[in-house]
Amino acid sequence: MSSSPPSAARPPRLSKPAQQKTPAPVLQNPFRSRRLWITLGLLLLINIFVTNVLFAPAQPTTVTLPYDVFKQQVAAGNVISVTTTGDAITGVTKTPVKESPTSTVSATHFSTQRPSFADDSLEPLLEQHGVTINAKPENPPPPLWLTLLLSFGPTLLIVVAVLYFIRRAASAGGAGGLLGAFGQSRARLYDPERPGTTFADVAGIDEVRQELEELVDFLREPQKYERLGGMVPKGVLLIGPPGTGKTLLARAVAGEAKVPFFSQSASEFVEAIVGVGASRVRDLFTKARQAAPAIIFLDELDAVGRSRSSGFRIGGNDEQEQTLNQILTEMDGFEPGKGVIVLAATNRADVLDQALLRPGRFDRRVTLQPPDRRGRAAILKIHTAKVPLGPDVDLDAIAGATPGLVGADLRNLANEAALGAARKGESAVTSADFFEAIDRILLGTERHLMLTPSDRERVAYHESGHALLGLLIPGADPVRKVTIIPHGGALGVTVQSPVDDRFNYGEDYVRARIVGALGGRAAEQLVYNTLTTGAASDLQQVTMIAHEMVVRWGMSPKIGPLAFRENGSGDGLGLTRPYSEATAREVDTEVKRIADECFADAVRLLTEHREQLEALVQALLKEDSLGEEQILAVTGLKAAASDTNRSG
Repeated sequence: MSSSPPSAARPPRLSKPAQQKTPAPVLQNPFRSRRLWITLGLLLLINIFVTNVLFAPAQPTTVTLPYDVFKQQVAAGNVISVTTTGDAITGVTKTPVKESPTSTVSATHFSTQRPSFADDSLEPLLEQHGVTINAKPENPPPPLWLTLLLSFGPTLLIVVAVLYFIRRAASAGGAGGLLGAFGQSRARLYDPERPGTTFADVAGIDEVRQELEELVDFLREPQKYERLGGMVPKGVLLIGPPGTGKTLLARAVAGEAKVPFFSQSASEFVEAIVGVGASRVRDLFTKARQAAPAIIFLDELDAVGRSRSSGFRIGGNDEQEQTLNQILTEMDGFEPGKGVIVLAATNRADVLDQALLRPGRFDRRVTLQPPDRRGRAAILKIHTAKVPLGPDVDLDAIAGATPGLVGADLRNLANEAALGAARKGESAVTSADFFEAIDRILLGTERHLMLTPSDRERVAYHESGHALLGLLIPGADPVRKVTIIPHGGALGVTVQSPVDDRFNYGEDYVRARIVGALGGRAAEQLVYNTLTTGAASDLQQVTMIAHEMVVRWGMSPKIGPLAFRENGSGDGLGLTRPYSEATAREVDTEVKRIADECFADAVRLLTEHREQLEALVQALLKEDSLGEEQILAVTGLKAAASDTNRSG
């Protein structure tokens, strides 16, 4: 694997740190209060008790009589009245009756059940003995007062409790009204007296660190710059790929500045209720002004800062635009934020609204790039400070084997190496542990698949084609390892990495990447004269590089020195293409021409060096994996490889 080629308003003066105000307390959301939910639960239990116990009518003692005993009591003239509800019969007798002769319980109220097979002689019998007959519907409606109580009682209790807690929050200093309870900022305030991260924890991005150190120095000694008319930037935008250290830098600023530091993700502003995001922005800047001088950090700014002029927008625009407008107003509106500096981070600066990027808002833009070899070594030194290292560990050599990795990747690498050493029961992390971790990260976890001998041989030819072309093509990255042990989603892997970090790529190097990627397909066709699905990822890489050569890097004589950028509006939706259908056909033709020429070169080189290809295949089938020195020894291309390294 080889790495792929890529007049402002005057800001307000800040008060001295010695004159800092005590930060306003961050109010808790009342809906997260345990006391609120306990109170609501108790109110509901009280409501159930009142309606079902206190207001329930008292029930007299009742005995259950067999139906034949009931008829006997009627015939004896002991029954005064009966009430029927369907086949259920209740009634009152003149003298107490018992359920059975042996029962000790007697009462004047009784109940019985009329059997479904009983005849219709009961009514004449009751009339004959002057028994009062009452009838009730089987499902009588409850009383109106009970219906109202059960329907609206719990709701009224909840509403009263919610309003009570909202009023308490408002009286304690929060925003009034229902929106105020939702519209409070969720920013986290870091204690300036107990920094968790400092600039000592940042490495590999020294030039970026220097720019932010200047910002911290201004907060500590504003008079040093103000006497010469210097003005602190109102906002600093950190731009860079994921994992390059944007949030780490912000935490380091918080630790070094010794001023209140409010941190919040931009996505936390937006809610389903329109207006909540703007309210939270106002609340955040209000708290920051009360604690000035202070720093606000907005992570993932593109969540609310996307361009409002995008040609195609998805729902929820009103809330997002209101939130963005409020941020713009707070940073540089009629009431500019005094003593408040805004730090923001994003990896999608191309989609941000231009109003955010103009001077007076984010005056300074700091771009973070993946670290070079020296930077990676410094980052590894920080992440291994508490890791016991073996005497054979060379962090500079490990940094050289990890081109393209960023700070987050290197932290993961150190952790994986430590975990691997712990699994083996070692007392220290060795160099072998680090390189095993590199393989695990770059190649994926090793899989134990039972390949048939024919499949294993085909994979060996495929990977040998990649590896051999990496040795033969001038300008190609050196081959570090080749294996036919399945890793991740691949049945085999060839690892290529440059000797030094590359920042500019010539056409010979780019074409070498394509030829090398096609080496597996070329070897299969040369040996078997058939095609398989094993080259799917290789072909994706070939298509991407060839397309970039034509539409972005101007490496096609037919298209010329032009750069066509799809998604030209920056909206990331792929709905625009800044060239005609005729040009699109020319682009497709040129992409295919480049791929065909590189495939022909791959087949030609493998044909000319068929003997080395067979030797490499046999060594792979025997050993499963070969390192760089073993590959050179097997192919006998040691001198050629040295030339390749120099030309790369």
